Amino acid sequence: MANSISQKSYYKTLTGVGGAVLLLGAVLYFVSIKTLYDLPIIMMLVGLWITAQNGYKFSKSNDSAPEIVFNAKAFNNFITNYAIIIAMVVLVLIICFLQPRFMQVRVVLDIMTQSSTKLIIALGICFTLIIAGCDLSAGRIVGLAAVISTSMLQTADYGNRFFPDLAQLPLFIPIIIAILICMCFGALNGFLVAQYEMHPFIATLATSVIVYGSCSLYFDLPPNNSQPIGGVRPDFAALGQTKFFQEGRFPGISILIPIAAVVTVAIWFVLNKTIFGKNVYALGGNREAAVVAGVNVYATNLFIFILAAGLYGLAGVLEAARTAGATNQYGMGYELDAIAACVVGGVSLMGGIATVSGIIAGVFVFTIITYGLQFISVSPMWQQVIKGVIIATAVAIDMGKYRKKN
Repeated sequence: MANSISQKSYYKTLTGVGGAVLLLGAVLYFVSIKTLYDLPIIMMLVGLWITAQNGYKFSKSNDSAPEIVFNAKAFNNFITNYAIIIAMVVLVLIICFLQPRFMQVRVVLDIMTQSSTKLIIALGICFTLIIAGCDLSAGRIVGLAAVISTSMLQTADYGNRFFPDLAQLPLFIPIIIAILICMCFGALNGFLVAQYEMHPFIATLATSVIVYGSCSLYFDLPPNNSQPIGGVRPDFAALGQTKFFQEGRFPGISILIPIAAVVTVAIWFVLNKTIFGKNVYALGGNREAAVVAGVNVYATNLFIFILAAGLYGLAGVLEAARTAGATNQYGMGYELDAIAACVVGGVSLMGGIATVSGIIAGVFVFTIITYGLQFISVSPMWQQVIKGVIIATAVAIDMGKYRKKN
């Protein structure tokens, strides 16, 4: 006979677990064991998050809600759904054992900073995955935005200006121009998919080649002649390098983190609270049913790729600001990492299934694994092998879920 527990009791228990983790972290913090580095602070933050999240769910739950069942099937489903995250947690524990310095707030903030632009790209590409497509032009569009914005935002006294006679423009003008140009290429993707019913794989592959060629031609214009673009203005660099609350031992919070948070909330709202978002899920779940329900398939496809390209453009601008420069090679391969992060985060390649929280988890999984393996000096070649295994495993799990449903 299956064991079960009411949702109210379940969330109450988890709230208690979060409180216990918070309390233990506080105790370890005051004991001040140096070998633990910032682990007590991290434990307190994790405990606070668990307590707040489950405390909220506890306050909203009621006795009439379905009970949570604990049996072998439920356990197998849990392992299947969270296999990648469980593996990541195990890997993090191993890294912390091998290199205790990994347990620092600075490391956590570095991971969050590196995840910020990747998350924006993944949020853009998730729209194309929801409709059972993909977008192979994402990385090249990121590079295009980086090159265009940087070329118009150099200091007046820089020796190798892209446009020597260009006046100092307001910061937002080159950024808007870069993003709008990216959205034009997104419109090309959407037009090919919507008008000719071309598979997104082929349509975006063609656009990717066009974007890279166009970016390279622009990058090769005299007097630049394919030289890396540098000498960016301080106000532009500040968009990617500013840190808040940087004081004493605290390394500060990168401006990229709140920017990514705002974009994430906006995309969550679009997907969950707008008619367009519901149409995207409907189109990915069952195209024929969506057409019968009155969904404008042409307009939805077109806007999906335009919106996605706008997000890639924003990510490209932020990457250029973060690194204070750009080349036509920026963004190469970013689309593959974004697709992999989405799949790891539960976005189905069959379409119709995606959650913003899952995408966030997927991006963090990849960033933590990459950062952690570099931290303990694992060979880059082995890092690629491990990432490949993770991608294959995630896709296999996704296909397994699809087969079960059918």
